[in-house]
Formats: sequence, structure tokens, C-alpha cells
Amino acid sequence: MRDCLTNRGGFDRVLIAVAATFLTVSAGAALAQGDPPRGNAAELAIDAAVPRPEPANVPPPTINDFKMDSAATIPEPAKVDTSKADTSKFDAAKKDDATTPAASPATVASPVAEPAKEPIKEPVKAASTVAPADQPVAERLRDMFGNKSVRVFDRKLERVAAEKFYGAREFAPIWTQGGSLTANARGVIARLKDAGADGLDASDYPVPDFAAATTPDALADADLKLTASMLDYARQAQSGRMHWSQVSADIQYPEHPVDPSEVLANITAAKDASAALDGYNPPQKLYKELKKKLAELRGQGEAATPIPDGEVLKYTPARKKAQAVEDMQDPRVPQLRAKLGITENADDTHYDAKVADAVRKFQESVDIKASGVLDERTVRALNSPKRDRQIDIVLVNMERWRWLPRDLGAPSLGDAYVILNVPDYTLKVMQRGAPVWTTKVVTGKPGIHATPLLSETMKFITVNPTWNVPPSIIYNEYLPALQQDPTVLQRMGLRLDRARDGSIHISQPPGEANALGRIRFNFPNKFLVYQHDTPDKHLFAKEERAFSHGCMRVQNPDQYASVLLNIAMPNDRYTPEKIRGMYGNSEIDLKFPTPIPVNITYQTAFVDDAGKLQFRRDVYGRDATMIPMLRNKGKDLENVIAHSQPNYVRPTGSLPPNVSIASDNTYSGGSAGPSFFERLFGGPPVPPAPIGRRPPPQPRRVFAR
Repeated sequence: MRDCLTNRGGFDRVLIAVAATFLTVSAGAALAQGDPPRGNAAELAIDAAVPRPEPANVPPPTINDFKMDSAATIPEPAKVDTSKADTSKFDAAKKDDATTPAASPATVASPVAEPAKEPIKEPVKAASTVAPADQPVAERLRDMFGNKSVRVFDRKLERVAAEKFYGAREFAPIWTQGGSLTANARGVIARLKDAGADGLDASDYPVPDFAAATTPDALADADLKLTASMLDYARQAQSGRMHWSQVSADIQYPEHPVDPSEVLANITAAKDASAALDGYNPPQKLYKELKKKLAELRGQGEAATPIPDGEVLKYTPARKKAQAVEDMQDPRVPQLRAKLGITENADDTHYDAKVADAVRKFQESVDIKASGVLDERTVRALNSPKRDRQIDIVLVNMERWRWLPRDLGAPSLGDAYVILNVPDYTLKVMQRGAPVWTTKVVTGKPGIHATPLLSETMKFITVNPTWNVPPSIIYNEYLPALQQDPTVLQRMGLRLDRARDGSIHISQPPGEANALGRIRFNFPNKFLVYQHDTPDKHLFAKEERAFSHGCMRVQNPDQYASVLLNIAMPNDRYTPEKIRGMYGNSEIDLKFPTPIPVNITYQTAFVDDAGKLQFRRDVYGRDATMIPMLRNKGKDLENVIAHSQPNYVRPTGSLPPNVSIASDNTYSGGSAGPSFFERLFGGPPVPPAPIGRRPPPQPRRVFAR
């Protein structure tokens, strides 16, 4: 038997294990029936080999019945009553035998219970990033946006941006943590309360009372109100409290609105929220200098301390110091230094040359004899700095700075640009933040010939230009003159060309007497204005020079041209002499590889190169229009007004017989040529007007000269 088991290998070892199992069961049964137990293993093995009755309907074992789990254990002996065996389970096993393998002996001996089914779990919500102390406020903010009950935002874009921003942070409050103000909130509030220093009105940006907000509802409401005020400030600091179209149809600046989403991201992530919000104000040096002068006019800070009455103070030159040492010291001088903005030697009581010079400049600004002597009248003026009219003028000029582009110059040209101030009648070429060249200009007459305010780019210069008389001047001036004197055009050096359809074109050929002079500076714009030379040089001697039809006449055009050309094309080395060498009877166009920005402004208050606040006459009445609008705030001044373009003023009386004006303003020999606009700036020609009709309204009623 041992040899047989050895030959059959692993299968026999399985049989031995099964035999041991049955042996154990049989022994247990024998004990239960009172049979004497076997004495050794051999006897037990013989007992196991004796056939025993099997339950009915049990199929013979197969190899699958003996696939034992190596991890299975032999069960403990159990009492088995074979006479009352239940065969129903075996019947079921027979029915399923084709698909289900039989259980191992261990399983038969000790059935394993079916595993319990795991209960269905609800989806686990991600943990909220909102601090527990802020969750009630966040829930209230969520409800307010969800119920569309938010009414604090004036503009839809700002409301949408705010809802998206709050939603991205699970509606956590922006300005408080656990009911207390954050550092960013304190910075924003400080900037809003000090909006007056920026030339704005602090009442336009109300700050909610967070100290009184003790409930989630109140905190949520305060959070949204501060957000709305911050967005209002950023928008108006960058683009202005009023849109330029509210003032006149003669203004056209590029729009540069703020993105409310960018404002929210910028301010909330800033280390210094106050400084970040201040960054939406104009960055130009002239604006910042006006801001300083506004503070001086209002007497803010140390400058507000009144200077007591006392003896007259005057500076004594060095050669007389020994005779008048007592007059050069006074305990009031430190206050005087503070009021005049002198930071050097702030505690010095000497009335020295620096103090006397500052007093002299102050006297000039308030129409007091500029003596540099601190007398009673000067002290009264220093103690009454609230000159409301001057403050209003500074405010409207700060407002106009907000209309201008943030970047005035061309970066590739060293931030070069041209800036022309109409009320000051000056033109400056700027580069790298400093003036390169300055000249006098003649600007448009008040009324329909006012020089427009705009920002465009100069693309080329024309030497020896032809002046094509615009329709406005033909209708308003030359046709009435022709009715009185048919030879007037010939005597003025003008040429009249008549087309076959009866329309006429009036022009002036290049030359010294040309109305445009020798050079024209071209920057395409909807008003059809430009800068040019002029034969009327005597006008530059006048203090106020508003004499043109809208274009700007330059005093020294050859120098102006050389400065611009050397900026645009530095390798070509243009000089005024080289420019004058081109003078002749044929037009020459000098094109810039990179256009140079041209900014036409209206600054009735500005700080000059010496640091003095200057005021100029409101020649076009722009200040008079803006001051009451900013004071009253009766309507939304940020709305854009679409101005209808005015028609030309028609002459009274009849026109010369068989004469009509071509709307394209350029006819010669009966064949249509390029339009007035095309000849100046390039572009498609304007179709000629029907025969016998006057031209339709033009985009602008002022053109040359």
C-alpha cells in the first residue's frame, strides 16, 4: 500500500487527507454510539477504508472535488446523524453542477456564510474652503446672488464679474475674516476716503460701516457695497467721472475702460491694496504734479497751519548781511517752509534765498507783486489757500488727463510723442519723459473753428504741400468773395478748376505764399485737421494765438520736421538745413517707419518746468462747461453722447451762375481725381456729388488753415 501511494503522487496524498477526515468523523460517530475507540492510527485507517452507506442521489466525486485550498483547515469533529440526512441541498447542487464547481471538503464540512452586501454610500462632499466663522456670511452672499437680490452694482458687467469672482471662492467674503476687516479692506477704505486728493469726489464711493455689521446679512451687504465702491473708483480713476463726449463734439480720444474682473483679482491679491487701487489714476508726471498743487491749494497737512502776523521779512544779499542780520530770522519761518513745500532745513528759522524765492513764486501765482518779501498781504494770501476757482480749474484739468491714453508715446522710439496744449499755444516733442523741443503754435478760433482734442499718430511729413481748399472755406468765404470780386482768387494765388458737370475745385500750388507754408505734418483723423507751416509769421508774436480754421500752425516747421525725422529715422541725420534744401514746387512725402503719437490737449492749469502752477484762459469754454457738471452730478456723466455732425453754414444770397462744388473737392479737366481726404492721408476716394448739388455734411466743419 505504501508503494502504491508513492507511485500515485500528489493525488494519493489528497486521498490520505480525505481519509483522515473521514476517520475523524467515524471516530466521533463511534464514540457517539458507544463503540470502543480504536487504539492506533492503523486501525483508524482500516476503519476508514470500510465502505459506508452514502446519501441518496449524490454524484460520484471528480477531480474538482479534491481541489483543496492550501489555506483551508480541517474542521473539528462534529456529530452527524446520517439516518436523517437532508438531501435537498445535494439535489440543488446536482442541478447546478454544469456551471458551479462542487465545494471543497472543507466547505462541505463547514459551510461559509455569504458575504454581507455593503450599504450604498451617499456621494462625499468636498470639504469647504470657507472658514467656519465665515460660512454664514458666504451662505448669505450665495443666496443674494442666486436670488438676484444684489442691487449695489450700477453696471451689469461689474455685477457679472463680482458674481463670478465670489463664486470662485465659494462666496466667502472678500473684505472680512471672522467678521474683522482684512488688511486689504483697510487699504481700500483708506484710498476711497482720500479720493478727493486724486481729484475725485469721495462721496461717490461710500464706505459701509463694518463696525455696525454684526449679523451675516449685514456683513454680506457691507462686503458687496465695498466691492461696488472699489470698482466705481477704479473705473472713474482710469477713464474719468464724465465721458469726453459730454463736453463737445470736437473731442475724440481712444477708450481705455477697466476690466472689473481684473480689478478684483488685482486688488485682492495685492500686498498694498491702497497703492494698487491708486494705480488706476493717470501715471503721467504732469497729472501727479497737478495732484500736488491741488493739495497745496486746499491747504492740506502741515501747509494748513496759519502763519501768525509779524514783522515784514525779506532776504538780504550777502554784501548787506552785516547790516541786517536781525531781519533774516523769525520763528515763523519753519511754518512758512512747510506751507511753501520746502523740505530742506525744515526747522531753520532763517529767511534765506530759498525761502524768499518760494515766496516770490507764490506771489506770482496769486497776482501779488513778486518781491519775495513776506508782508501782511502775502501772509493773508498764504493763510487763505482755498481759492475755490483755482481748485475747480485744477480738478477739471485732472479729469481731462484721465481721458488721455495711458501710454502717450511710442515705446520703440523711446516713448516719443508730440503734445500740443491749445490754451497755452505751445507744442512739445517729448522723449524718455523729458521735453526734446518746444515751439509756439497758432490754433483754431473759438466756435465752429475750434481745434479738436484728439490722440492720433503722425505717419508722414509733406514738403511743398498743395493746399486743396476745403468745402467749408469755399462756401463760407471764397464764393461770397467771388460774387463781389471775380478776380479775388487770382490775386490770392488760388487756382479754380471747373469740371464738365459745373463743379469747381479751388487749390493753391506749392510755394512760399501757400497757406500751408512749406511743410505739412499729417496724422489721419476724423476731423481732417493737421499741423503745418504758415506764411503769417507775425501771428506768433501775439500772446493769444487762436486764429486758424482748426489746424495748427507751427512757428519753426523746419526744426520740428528735423526733430521728428531724427527720432523716427536717426540714421538719416536730418537737419533744418537739409529740410529747407527740399523746398521747391513739387510735393515730397517723408514717411515714418514707426508713426509718432500726437496728443492735442486742453490744459488751462498745468505745472511748468520750473514747478510753478500756471493758469491759462479758457479760450473754448471747456472749463465753464465741465465745472458745473462735476459739481451737480445730476445725471450719469459717464454715458456716451452721439453728437450729430453739424452742417456747413451756407452763404446768404445766390451762388455764381452755373457753379457747384464737388464734394470730393478735387476736380481738374473734368476728370475725377483723389479726394481731399485721400490727397492728405491716403484712402478710398469719396464719390462726387450729383451735378448741381452742394456737398453733403462733412465729418467736421473746420479744416485748414
